[in-house]
Amino acid sequence: MTLAGPKVLIVDDEVSIRHTLQGVLSDESYQCTAVADGDACLRELARDSYEAVLLDIWMPGIDGLTTLEKIQELPTESRPAVVMISGHGNIETAVRATKLGAFDFIKKPLTIEKVSVVLKNAVQQRRMDLELHRMREDTGLPEIIGDSIPMKALRQQLKLMAGTNGRVLIYGESGTGKELVARAIHRFSQRANGPFVEVNCAALPEDLIESELFGYRRTNLDGKPDHKIGKLQKAHGGTFFLDEVGDMSLRTQAKVLRALDEHRFEPVGASNWIQVDARVIAATNKNLEREIERGNFREDLFYRLNVIPFTVPPLRERVEDIPVLAAHFLREFSIAYGRKAKELSDEAIAALTEYSWPGNVRELRNLMERMVILYPQRRIEVRHLPLDHLRRTQGARPSEGSGSLHEVREAAERDYILRRLEETGGNVTRASELLGLERSNLYRKMKTLGIAPKE
Repeated sequence: MTLAGPKVLIVDDEVSIRHTLQGVLSDESYQCTAVADGDACLRELARDSYEAVLLDIWMPGIDGLTTLEKIQELPTESRPAVVMISGHGNIETAVRATKLGAFDFIKKPLTIEKVSVVLKNAVQQRRMDLELHRMREDTGLPEIIGDSIPMKALRQQLKLMAGTNGRVLIYGESGTGKELVARAIHRFSQRANGPFVEVNCAALPEDLIESELFGYRRTNLDGKPDHKIGKLQKAHGGTFFLDEVGDMSLRTQAKVLRALDEHRFEPVGASNWIQVDARVIAATNKNLEREIERGNFREDLFYRLNVIPFTVPPLRERVEDIPVLAAHFLREFSIAYGRKAKELSDEAIAALTEYSWPGNVRELRNLMERMVILYPQRRIEVRHLPLDHLRRTQGARPSEGSGSLHEVREAAERDYILRRLEETGGNVTRASELLGLERSNLYRKMKTLGIAPKE
């Protein structure tokens, strides 16, 4: 399969230049669109995404420099590289354009060789900038860590299929790291230099998900056009990740199915089709075959997505990875919060491996963050871990006869206060500081929960 070339927008009021550039660049596999002025340029950027813009300076209406300023206000993921072109340029104009964010400045008359080289470099630089931006955004995400048999098998499967263009369906419980696997597939794929765009189907209300996926075209009350580029369009040339796809409504499933089949879609409120070339990765914590039987998921969409099935194991099936993961998270948060490096005692590690982790890796990560924040000492002992409380609340369900929500909450509060008192040697004043309570309020709470001061 041949990947689509970079999308370039040509902005010049001279018809001959527009036609010449469009023809020559199309021969070099660029996808070219041409408009005559700055206003049309901004409308086109609101309607579609481009990797580069060839922008003339002197045009009717708003000039090229003003247009450049408005382009720089676009979000990083939507902002193209801009190459300025002008027949009346001087050093002062070129310097100003560069300060405003232009990649380069080319004087007319244009030569095909010069335009081709500058445009190629502009696209490469934009892709490098985007990758750096994404890496900075991803620094808080845990890595795919672990040498257990399930994780070794997962990495092996990653190597085999990441370089293909086949659609992937990732199965796994909440908190296992399905998004991290999707990002790893993207980074090892042929589309690694393209965008990675994510939509969480469970987090979006029904009335917003279609416009988020496909964008919209509408006119405001004042008559001005209002456009939004959808996530699917932003993923052109890259990877489109549908997280928790099992929570998507049947109506939206039908539109997604059509977009996958035809590689095109219509924005909400529009009558024109937009072509899109993106690899689709989906993830779910549900049994989709069971959802099909219940009438909640389309069977035809399931078979479109389930080309390469992929399962991320829960943490309880890879307990040998828990010590490595815990140490990684302790190191990560100690650096993030400027704290001294911390370590777990052997007893604490044994307690962590005995716990069932219903929240999987996410729950372990959150617990290690809590340890770094709450405990100043270097060594974390088993008594610092709230696992007894977690085990109780994990099983505290009305169907199991373990008490009402109020009783469960009181038990959790009592356990937490007792631990703070234990840490402070029974010093109520110090414990109140750790808990963020007034000393008198803590005494009242202790009395209510039946905790004696010496306890």
